Amino acid sequence: MSTRVLVVDDEEDLCEILQFNLEGEGYEVDVAYSAEEALKKDLKSYQVILLDVMMGKISGFKLAKMIRQEMKLSVPIIFLTAKDGENNTLTGFSLGADDYISKPFSVREVIARVKAVIQRTRSEGGYEGKKLTYREFELDDAGKQLIINKKVIELTKKEFEILYLLMDNPSRVFSREDMMNRIWTDEVVVMARTVDVHVARLRKKLGKYGHYIRSKPGYGYYLEHE
Repeated sequence: MSTRVLVVDDEEDLCEILQFNLEGEGYEVDVAYSAEEALKKDLKSYQVILLDVMMGKISGFKLAKMIRQEMKLSVPIIFLTAKDGENNTLTGFSLGADDYISKPFSVREVIARVKAVIQRTRSEGGYEGKKLTYREFELDDAGKQLIINKKVIELTKKEFEILYLLMDNPSRVFSREDMMNRIWTDEVVVMARTVDVHVARLRKKLGKYGHYIRSKPGYGYYLEHE
């Protein structure tokens, strides 16, 4: 499954550099140039948030406090800041930060810290093994099974991963190429038709709910809006 990272910083050049390099490592990266912009995103869908401290009306510290205390989210937060004093570091960790990187920093250091936090989260049973729900569907990543109205629907590994991808990103349209790159990572040659065949089989198994998986001509597949 893809690992999603959100970069929140008012320095556009820095955001561009981080996004480019993190995407080069295989992460799916979104950018927000303010805390206000970040709050418009589905923050629980990210596995790591890189958060600048010194921003405009809402600081990184204030946003972190909102994420932890008001939204009750456990998504890992790594602070990026020019403030490297001991008190600021302690403030960051007291707000539930998972790591703290002082500016200026090397991109390699950021990538290493991101990888470390993700690995630690997985080993502690963080976002891995979560359950996704959509209408009548309950997708259990730990048990690798789909439950519809209390009935277990057996899916193949690829069918499960397709449905997981769509349910984890309900408002996004995925092209066949994008799905191939995310799901068929262990295969050298995959045809676009392969995706269509698996989606058709998945729809058949979903029975009367198969129409929930919609196709957008010229673009790809997505879940019907609730």
